[in-house]
Amino acid sequence: MDNTIRQQLSQYIVDHQEEFYRLAYSYVKNRDAALDVVQESIVKALSRSDTLRQPDYLKTWFYRILLNESMNHYRQGKRLVPLDVVPDAPAPAGDPAGRLDLYAAIDRLSPQEQAIIRLRFFEDMKLEEVAQVTGTNLNTVKSRLYKSLRKLRELTGEEV
Repeated sequence: MDNTIRQQLSQYIVDHQEEFYRLAYSYVKNRDAALDVVQESIVKALSRSDTLRQPDYLKTWFYRILLNESMNHYRQGKRLVPLDVVPDAPAPAGDPAGRLDLYAAIDRLSPQEQAIIRLRFFEDMKLEEVAQVTGTNLNTVKSRLYKSLRKLRELTGEEV
């Protein structure tokens, strides 16, 4: 059975690698660091695939690993980017100034609030999935989400 889970995990990783990169990049703001975070998450997931008891939870299980790795990298101060370096992410569509304000406002939230916003809106996860990934009660996720959205409105001066 472990071999089946490992195959499913491998296929899941291949199919969703861009989404993993996007989430990691939203934390570390650097292409190479984001790729490192994704790689570390994949290695950790593959080495611990035997701890996944139910294949139905593969998505939330892997996202939890990825989120933890991203937050660890962020906390270790590897997030610093020299000011003279142009970010190597693709340019956001629409009004770039408005998007930059939103991203800056998200960075000012607490790590728990950032995780909920990023998983819900950047990764398009359902609130139940966000609760599983973060290991938080569903009602707590809802409460933090609405509190975070209120903070973002105040920080940006607009509707989110």
